[in-house]
Amino acid sequence: MDPMLNIAIRAARAAGDLIVRYVDRIDTLKIAPKGRNDFVSEVDRQAEHEIMHILRKAYPGHVFLGEESGRQGAAGDEYVWVVDPLDGTTNFLHGFPHFAVSIALMHRGVPEAGVIYDPMRQDLFTAKRGGGATLNSRRVRVTRQNSLTGALLGTGIPFKDQTHIDAYLGMLKALIRDTAGIRRAGSAALDLAYVAAGRLDGFWELGLQKWDIAAGVLLIKEAGGIVTDLGGGEGYMDSGNVLTASPRLHQCMLETIRPYLTEELRAQPA
Repeated sequence: MDPMLNIAIRAARAAGDLIVRYVDRIDTLKIAPKGRNDFVSEVDRQAEHEIMHILRKAYPGHVFLGEESGRQGAAGDEYVWVVDPLDGTTNFLHGFPHFAVSIALMHRGVPEAGVIYDPMRQDLFTAKRGGGATLNSRRVRVTRQNSLTGALLGTGIPFKDQTHIDAYLGMLKALIRDTAGIRRAGSAALDLAYVAAGRLDGFWELGLQKWDIAAGVLLIKEAGGIVTDLGGGEGYMDSGNVLTASPRLHQCMLETIRPYLTEELRAQPA
């Protein structure tokens, strides 16, 4: 196995073990607000510290971008580790067992390796650029779904920043009309991993961060899926607006949401 991917797996498992130890002790945790409807716990911080310790020991010359600690390390951006130590913190704090650790390695701005680990189910999703995507060491592919009819989609409701809530609700209403259903499970990292593994046919969300999507984007691409922004462009890492599915379903989703895109949502990041 690629040594960088191997280190990421080790770090993700260590963080996952730490998170699970607190599942039955949530009422003892210190919790602080980060913003509107957004919270951080001491578990987030401890898990990120554990990840960073393992990554930094192996690659001291790399840059590290963590959700809780920000950007650290050497100047430049040849190698950047992008870390979300607990994606789905709100789920975790409510005892809702759907959250994950997400770690990605970017090489000159391109995802090179990615790991998403669900510590409750012990599901390990991994990807290496050019090497395919796996779930628990088994190769995975996106589904062959080619239309909205019968499709199962994932999404994330924009509850933090509701600037585009009307546009989003229009997309939701249009997409739900012909599908088998739409799921809002509360962890974008796992939603993206589920698309890669064929558990969801497609996914879209607005306003995500790099640490939410970097690993999942690589998983989906290596599993044969398409990832774009809401207008079909390549600006999703900067805008945080993501739409992904198998190639034919992706086109159907783009066409369905197009009437609801505002000029701001159509615009490419500078």
